[in-house]
Amino acid sequence: METYLFVLFAVIAIASALGMILNKSTVNSALMLVINLVTLSGIYLLLNAQFLALIQILVYAGAIMVLFLFVIMLLNVDDEESLFAKFRVKYFIAFLLGSVIFAQILYSIGGAAELLPEISSDMLEAGTVEALGDVLYTDFLFTFEMTAILLTAAVVGALMLAQFQVKKDEDSE
Repeated sequence: METYLFVLFAVIAIASALGMILNKSTVNSALMLVINLVTLSGIYLLLNAQFLALIQILVYAGAIMVLFLFVIMLLNVDDEESLFAKFRVKYFIAFLLGSVIFAQILYSIGGAAELLPEISSDMLEAGTVEALGDVLYTDFLFTFEMTAILLTAAVVGALMLAQFQVKKDEDSE
């Protein structure tokens, strides 16, 4: 079952990456990137790395993509020409050479698969949220709390500066 899910996630990730590159609209390309990031988090879940999957969704698909879409909307980027509007022979040759190199990489990985060492049973718990939380809240508790306090102070300071700027602008009018 895991193999089928991996193949499904991989096909969706490759299709969304191609859709992102070949799409004319920048907004649609950004949405294809979101699909790609979500499928990558699915692959992280298959590898028992729940924390990385969660961070992939929250940070990249959430916060970073909101910033990308904000910049795209702010700049009001017009639709660009399609990649294949001016099809040339060099694109075809580049595609063929890339396909040959990709096939060689797959062949090399397939030949070296038997040489890889077995994963120890201790590493099965390394990427889980429980293992990360255990280390974070025992060994690095002071560092974690100080980071939280510094980030909270930075947010409060940014809000104070923003309100000060607004009040200063209102007083001058």
